[in-house]
Amino acid sequence: MSEQLPDVQATSPDVTVGLNRVGVTGVEKLVKLGREDKRPIVLMAEFEVFVDLPSWRKGADMSRNMEVIDETLEAAVAEEVYRVENVCGEAAERLLEKHDYTEEAEVRMEAEYVTRDRTPESDKPTQSTATIIASATATEDGTREEIGAEVTGMTVCPCSQGMSVARARQTLTDLDVEEDVIDEFLEKVPQPGHSQRGHATLTVETDGDPPVDLNELIEIARESMSARIYNLAKRPDEDHMTYQSHSDAKFVEDCVRSMAEGIVDQYPDLDDDAVVRMKQSNDESIHQHNAHAERIATAEDLRGEVNGDGSE
Repeated sequence: MSEQLPDVQATSPDVTVGLNRVGVTGVEKLVKLGREDKRPIVLMAEFEVFVDLPSWRKGADMSRNMEVIDETLEAAVAEEVYRVENVCGEAAERLLEKHDYTEEAEVRMEAEYVTRDRTPESDKPTQSTATIIASATATEDGTREEIGAEVTGMTVCPCSQGMSVARARQTLTDLDVEEDVIDEFLEKVPQPGHSQRGHATLTVETDGDPPVDLNELIEIARESMSARIYNLAKRPDEDHMTYQSHSDAKFVEDCVRSMAEGIVDQYPDLDDDAVVRMKQSNDESIHQHNAHAERIATAEDLRGEVNGDGSE
């Protein structure tokens, strides 16, 4: 009989400092996402798995973490799941049970999600992609789960557009065009502004299962920007996107506020303590830097602000 190998992780460290998150990242697994009356969607998901580590313990049981995540995800693939955040929740709860020294376990997941769409003018079938974001944190008090997505769209800078409007007005005035004609023209023909590819991220976190729909969150995020974009675009579709985006120019801050409004409108009864995370990052076309804005707030605070009854 071979001697039992020493459990080095359970020994005391030289420096007795506790750690908030210890675990593994980049774990790839297939997850089967079920749909009613349709074939399931198979996702290639990437997971991060963490536990907290007390100051008196040298290391976490990495092999045990992998064993737990493997067991959980293999079961999910075999049986199908309808909510990917539940996979994270189940795995986090298993981690908490398996590690007697741990007070908090966290599992995060990202996966590419493809939806079928149609182009806005040519009405051609196409596909749109989003990155699903799901997570769960388990403690002795219970499990909180998060679900949402990151999507890509198009924005136009209102400041840049404002300068173009001023230039067009002055040029038309110099050509002796009547003022009311100028006003009507500028109202009907949006003026140019520099455009950006925008990345909107929207997630909702609650105790247990968030009472939201992933596809609805994706729609709210996509609609928050100046215009949607499509993998396929014929010339009429390009014209549609260009016109729409310049008709609804938005700062990066406006996109975050649009997501807030969309959440309040779509989910007026969302739990007060639900945490909504909204983030917008724009790849600037005329700068070497990018623009960024974000907000993390409870549903109660967002309702108060959007409905005009929040604190100044």
